[in-house]
Amino acid sequence: MEGTVALLKTSPVRVGDNVDDSTVYFHRLFWTFSPCVEAFRHCKVQAIDQHRRYSSIWQGILVISDRHNGIKAALENSNSGWLPPHAYLAFCIRHVAANFALSFKGTDVKRLLVNAAYVKTEAEFHYWFDIMRTENLTMCDWANKIEYDKWTQHQDGGRRFRHMTTNISECVNSAMKGTRNLPGTALVKSTYGWLAELFVIRGQTTEAQLASGVKFCQSFMKAMKRNLKDFRCFTVTLFDRHQSEYTVAETTPTGSFSLGTYQVSFQDRTCDFGYFQALHYPCCHAIACCAQSRLDWSIYVDEVYTMQKVFRVYQMGFVPPIPGGTLATL
Repeated sequence: MEGTVALLKTSPVRVGDNVDDSTVYFHRLFWTFSPCVEAFRHCKVQAIDQHRRYSSIWQGILVISDRHNGIKAALENSNSGWLPPHAYLAFCIRHVAANFALSFKGTDVKRLLVNAAYVKTEAEFHYWFDIMRTENLTMCDWANKIEYDKWTQHQDGGRRFRHMTTNISECVNSAMKGTRNLPGTALVKSTYGWLAELFVIRGQTTEAQLASGVKFCQSFMKAMKRNLKDFRCFTVTLFDRHQSEYTVAETTPTGSFSLGTYQVSFQDRTCDFGYFQALHYPCCHAIACCAQSRLDWSIYVDEVYTMQKVFRVYQMGFVPPIPGGTLATL
């Protein structure tokens, strides 16, 4: 297929202290197809691979990986193209927690670290960190050796879009598990066929949903239904004539007492609750403000959740293999 990229790496053969220039060892092979390169341009979060060399991405993409030193070194290389502001590195909390559990035994210790990682406000983070400190001070010392923006959601700059693990890439690895032990030629052909089928199915489904008037993806709408359901027990106060700054007092269903007060800014798209800026769509407090001022909450949703954005990922299809074409045996 036109636009396919392949990169072969070899290792030198040494005979004693000398290098045999006539022979090399196979080291590794990377390949990608043009629809995948095009799809990558529309990603916000990515499990680590080598696409950056072959595609121009917007600034601010987040790469989630395990804490492998080789990956970290490659991303931090000044010539890699993965440095800020083009890209930022974060760690998979599942891998971080697994390493944590190797040092600290107990049924709940890993849960404390994971809870601290997932919360979206500094106050909640310190709540769980204080529990860890009470449990074992060295737990906090261990966690403090990793920069907070690498493993906590409340300091990730809103780049994670709720993705805390490398499950994105693990799903692909699982789907392609049966191809790993194939010979090189069959492996490439299998990858091509599997991706071609995936792009057709996802593209057709997304296109049909767009045609029927669906604006946002299904997982997003499930979250928004919860937010729309929860906003009714709030008292909203508007603080400027441009309808951008509010306070929201959360009360019990009877209104007998307040459960907390939060400041919402539509100008900055933030809420003290933390969800608005972390997930990039209105939380229940922001929805209450929209209802108060008769604003359309959908205009504050990041385009990554729209079906139009999803369709852009799959709109470029694969083509049938060239009749009679062959691939070099690896």
